[in-house]
Amino acid sequence: MKSQQQLTQVAVIRTPFPEKFSVPRQPGLVPSALAQVELVGDYQHAQAIEGIEQFSHLWLTFEFHQHDTWQERVRPPRLGGNQLLGVFATRSPFRPNQLGLSVVELIAVQTEPNVVLTVRGADLVDKTPIVDIKPYIPYVDSITDARAGFAQEKPESRMKVKFSDAAEAVLKSAHSSSSGLRTLATEVLSQDPRPAYHKAQSPQRTYGTALLNYNIRWYVQQNTVFVEEISLKQP
Repeated sequence: MKSQQQLTQVAVIRTPFPEKFSVPRQPGLVPSALAQVELVGDYQHAQAIEGIEQFSHLWLTFEFHQHDTWQERVRPPRLGGNQLLGVFATRSPFRPNQLGLSVVELIAVQTEPNVVLTVRGADLVDKTPIVDIKPYIPYVDSITDARAGFAQEKPESRMKVKFSDAAEAVLKSAHSSSSGLRTLATEVLSQDPRPAYHKAQSPQRTYGTALLNYNIRWYVQQNTVFVEEISLKQP
């Protein structure tokens, strides 16, 4: 059976994450990640968000636009990629309708010249299509005694992040967007964004993470992330 309802994109979100790798696995894990939700098309009207400033947090329903297939069973990263679970028992992006749900903190509301919501803590790739926006209502959306299966507890403690002298020079330069890049990189990399199956491997491997307009090269050694290079992305 197929639904007759056609989803319509109402907004697009602009985030510091131009690539899927290193995007936070859940909302709120990277508080310094500011994003802009830009309403589009017929929804680019101030009346559509009238009263939204009364709420501190919002639900964003979005499309996993970089995925076009679904899987009946998936391997949650939280379980180290070693256990298969049904897709509906996880938050995997490999879903039949490619829809996701994310809660973000509302920071600012702009209505001129365009309607833009500035939010904090997004876990979405840059330019992700947004198909709905709703206010977060604590008395119905927060269930303190809920069971959360394999994700009952918060993720393990964060890793330390250290920057090489070369990386420090970029962070201190006038072109590095001040201290925002340092904070963003530290919060993202401390989550250890490596694939789960890499974490059990002993050989040292260098990874590349894109944040804002920068490419960051890093590796992990003894529970510490070492940032060896930060460079501006080529146009």
